[in-house]
Amino acid sequence: MLRIAIIGAGRIGVVHARSVLAHPGAALAVVADPDLAAAQRLAETSPGARAVSDAAEVFAAPDVDAVIIGSPTRFHVPQILAALDAGQAVLVEKPVELDMARLDECLEAAGERANRVMVGFNRRFDPSLAQVYTRVQAGEIGPLQQLTITSRDPAPPPEAYLAGSGGIFRDMTIHDFDMARHLLGEIASVHAVGVSTRPETAAAGDFDQAVTTLTGVDGGVATIINSRQSATGYDQRLEAFGPLGSLEVGNATPTLVRANGAGGSGMADPYLHFFLERYAAAYSAELDSFLTSVDTGVNPGPTMLDGRKALELANAATESATTGMPVNLDAGATRPGARSSA
Repeated sequence: MLRIAIIGAGRIGVVHARSVLAHPGAALAVVADPDLAAAQRLAETSPGARAVSDAAEVFAAPDVDAVIIGSPTRFHVPQILAALDAGQAVLVEKPVELDMARLDECLEAAGERANRVMVGFNRRFDPSLAQVYTRVQAGEIGPLQQLTITSRDPAPPPEAYLAGSGGIFRDMTIHDFDMARHLLGEIASVHAVGVSTRPETAAAGDFDQAVTTLTGVDGGVATIINSRQSATGYDQRLEAFGPLGSLEVGNATPTLVRANGAGGSGMADPYLHFFLERYAAAYSAELDSFLTSVDTGVNPGPTMLDGRKALELANAATESATTGMPVNLDAGATRPGARSSA
């Protein structure tokens, strides 16, 4: 039984706690959050778990084997290094860091230990998206020529969230960048267009609508369509196209019931509300993969280098959307101390 600490008792911490509680090989030992009351509420969901207000207590705890870091992004780097120094395995939420220089310093300090850190690109573990990856790798549709990813949130985030998010490409599209690279391989160029349709977004210097085109080293092209707001709900679709056919993942609804009548036909339930519901199975599978890596000693993936590559794409998209020009990347550039699992 692996003993898990969760840092951050907010929305994502609750999601991870549910996955830990449901896993037969894991036990929640500690919940850390500066808001001790929030940490206590989450700890109370698991018999034997305790709450602390200082994450340093997690790293000093002898009964913690692994740490899930769901704190605000600015705390990720010091918490990753502290956990590694304590001999604890790490699952850290995306993005690892918003500043590339700080991320590189973290990779340098971690060295080979960086391979013990898994980055929370949970969509790789979604059953439908994972099947697309497996079937593309098996050659079912031939070489991947076009990849189209649509990701639209049901409602815009609060203004306070926007201020520290790093922008739409680093906060939202970064999941899609990882998925595109996972399927296409390394990316040679990025061309993005961003539009601000809401005064709040414009005031934050951000975009709420974005379309990004990625050109892969091997010639495949990905188009990523993002919106911070969608009247139809949490819109999550993907199509992989090749010379032998295509593979599609559509939107998920609570049931498969379709209504037909005088008012219309094929009427379905609204899409699953948000990422917590749509990707619930992905979070569970992600945790299982992480715990298996800890148990077996096999390095987990996605890795910190995958996190760095995704941030590189997000930075390039931000530059492209700001300047109106495509950005060419050194697709072969890597950092020492961490491998990629793309």
